[in-house]
Amino acid sequence: MKHSNISVFIPHIGCPHQCSFCDQRTISGAQHAPDGDEVREICSKALSEVREPENTEIAFFGGSFTAVPRDYMIELLTAASEFVGEGKFSGIRCSTRPDCISDEVLEILKKYGVTAIELGAQSMDDTVLEANERGHSAQDVAKAGRLIKAHGFELGLQMMTGLYKSSRESDIATADAIIGICPDTVRIYPVVVLDGTKLADYYRRGEYRMMPLDDMVGMCAELLEKFEKNGIRVIKCGLHASEFVEHDMVAGYYHPAFRELCESRIYLKKIEAFAENCGYIRIAVPARDISRAVGHKKSNITYMKSKGVEVKIVPSADDKIEIIERR
Repeated sequence: MKHSNISVFIPHIGCPHQCSFCDQRTISGAQHAPDGDEVREICSKALSEVREPENTEIAFFGGSFTAVPRDYMIELLTAASEFVGEGKFSGIRCSTRPDCISDEVLEILKKYGVTAIELGAQSMDDTVLEANERGHSAQDVAKAGRLIKAHGFELGLQMMTGLYKSSRESDIATADAIIGICPDTVRIYPVVVLDGTKLADYYRRGEYRMMPLDDMVGMCAELLEKFEKNGIRVIKCGLHASEFVEHDMVAGYYHPAFRELCESRIYLKKIEAFAENCGYIRIAVPARDISRAVGHKKSNITYMKSKGVEVKIVPSADDKIEIIERR
């Protein structure tokens, strides 16, 4: 069942650090901090427009929600909680830093109807965290994650791939460490270099070098498979299209259909395995997956043709992936 959020941005309020990659005003497009009445207005408008409010959460994103002044946090939660319950939204979601979680904070969140907490882990490599001025350790992520789960919240972890001083190996190790924490959901954010950040300075000076987009797609495809095989739902892979991101982007792993590129790469691996030692193959896939199997701009079909294999993709009758003909 598809899940959606009503996003309320709290731009950079509460964050005790300015990370190398971060300019929340650019990412969220919001510089104004909403008050309780504005939250009520956002929620009221959304409640009249959303088709399935029972599958929708109010989401406080942007800054570190649990690090804002307590009175302000409670003001926002009080407003949001009025729109949670029977015939209204299913709950409240917030994002924060691993070092801004405590028993006291979690009790407040529970009281006001928060159901899910997402932690910006970004990396589970302390060298990478320090290089990007995160101000917390990998151990802080693990500790906060355990505490959140112990209090009965849904746990989400966010990781960034391609960070300054990271590598393919450290990103894969981060995914493995995240799996060890057993979150319910994960978001994968390939790095986008935004103007006005330290990362942009490193990039312009040649201190920060990026792998080709195609290599990043391949790695994130591997991460998608890894998380899903471990029962962890990947609720986002790639940054949302936004005029602020596109306008301020200096460099980065951005594509408007990044996740589909990754899912197409996963399909390509399956097609290659099916097509070993043959020149023609017809494969049935679920109708919803045909574009992924064919690949962006028919890239999978074109690639296999360059290897001497003609591939035909057709919709399956029973929602399965299977070989129909092979010769």
